[in-house]
Amino acid sequence: MDKPPKEQKMSDSGKPSEKQPITGCLLSAAFFGALGSSFIYGYNLSVVNAPALYIKAFYNKTWIERYGEPLEVETATFLWSVTVSIFSIGGLLGALSVSMIIKVLGRKGTLLLNNSFALIAALLLTLGERAKSFEMLFIGRLIMGIDSGIALSVLPMYLGEITPRHIRGFIGQFNSILICLGVFMGQVLGLPELLGQESRWSYLFAFLALPAMLQLCVLPFLPESPRYLLIERRDEAGAERAFQRFLGKKDVSQELEEVHAEARAQENQHTASVLQLLRNPAVRWQLITIVITMACYQLCGLNAIWYYTSGILREAGFAEDIIPYITLSTGAVETLAAIVSGLVIERIGRKPLLIFGFSAMAVFFSLLTVFLNFQDSLSWMPYLSYVCILAVIASFCSGPGGIPFILTGELFEQSYRPAAFMIAGIVNWLANFAVGLMFPFIQEKLQSFAFLVFVVVCVLGSIYLYVVLPETKNKTFMEISQSFAKINKIPVPSSGQEMELVLSSKPSRNGKVQDVAKIESSF
Repeated sequence: MDKPPKEQKMSDSGKPSEKQPITGCLLSAAFFGALGSSFIYGYNLSVVNAPALYIKAFYNKTWIERYGEPLEVETATFLWSVTVSIFSIGGLLGALSVSMIIKVLGRKGTLLLNNSFALIAALLLTLGERAKSFEMLFIGRLIMGIDSGIALSVLPMYLGEITPRHIRGFIGQFNSILICLGVFMGQVLGLPELLGQESRWSYLFAFLALPAMLQLCVLPFLPESPRYLLIERRDEAGAERAFQRFLGKKDVSQELEEVHAEARAQENQHTASVLQLLRNPAVRWQLITIVITMACYQLCGLNAIWYYTSGILREAGFAEDIIPYITLSTGAVETLAAIVSGLVIERIGRKPLLIFGFSAMAVFFSLLTVFLNFQDSLSWMPYLSYVCILAVIASFCSGPGGIPFILTGELFEQSYRPAAFMIAGIVNWLANFAVGLMFPFIQEKLQSFAFLVFVVVCVLGSIYLYVVLPETKNKTFMEISQSFAKINKIPVPSSGQEMELVLSSKPSRNGKVQDVAKIESSF
């Protein structure tokens, strides 16, 4: 007697969805891809904080040896500002170059090439002190910014294209989790007992070579994005092998058929330029959504929160020598929140986590403003201020810290994805640079009320996402694009047109078109 068929689970779109287990190949691609990309970016966000005094002393010593006089205060400030801000300039250059590089080398090839930037930068930053050249530190930070600009565009694209839709958010959050781990590792290694000493600070930058080398050892043995191989390279055999390894099964005809259908749905199957993306009304609101979300990602105030952390701890009465250890709690909370977000994103969805994150940040920024204004009058108020700082960080990492990168890959179909990531990267790095440039002036004018500016950004971002953004959880790229059809004033294909589109896709190798139901795959 035959066993009854297993009940199929339904996706949010009402379609059956087979959920395969996560394979080791997919986890390896997510972890090692993020280790050599996101981790390095996060590490660079925090690595210059601990040795700041030693780096400034090195600049002054080098200046005296060259010119016979110490640095003036204005020159010292300028040199340090260049050290910090040139990283963002490099990030912008990296984002601008992504579309061109990825067209030639693909997703995996670009990630592999990017490791060369990390290794060169690590070498320059490590040897700068021995060579008595602060210019080497500037160039190293610039190249490291280029590495990060490329990584933050290519990695989310790669992860989104290799992952089944029912775990696309979970795998995509590896980007955010490894960024947070990188920040935390930078804080840990910067402790005085480790590398945060005058004689060891250059080794903090040497550590950057390790994750790049690990990625170089593993990534060549992992497949390229099957969507890239099939749609852009027309390599169906290569795409089939890639799907088989990522999914851990031999029969991947459903996945291949869906990608064929997606290719047929696009008027232009070749990679679109940024100008073509900007001109296309069919993706107008997707583009607006990504620009606003990515701008809020940088302008929501998380970068500015670090300015207050050490000061609040001093006001709370903590000894100066233990402040670095207490500051580690920020990195730990950041990492824990990112991990929790990755575990729940497929249950809760992208939209609720984004709205919750920005809304919670607005609430805790408001409370922080109140507590800062009463900090001098009540001895226990600084402790509440520090709790608010931890809450802001946790709120950010619960959604806004990683989901904007996932959405950039989900809201656009294959031909527009590289251009979309390029625009998102430009917005990301310009907004990052703007915060670093303007916040000191905002802080000077508004003092403790400076955080109210970020409250406005978070509230407006939450409202926009609530009104415009559809939920993308467990949907195919075509379904997500069609969910914007109404707001873009583009006619949605009827069921008959969808059937015709599917039947027009490329036949399978046995010469027969697959049954329509088979296209409802896990991708």
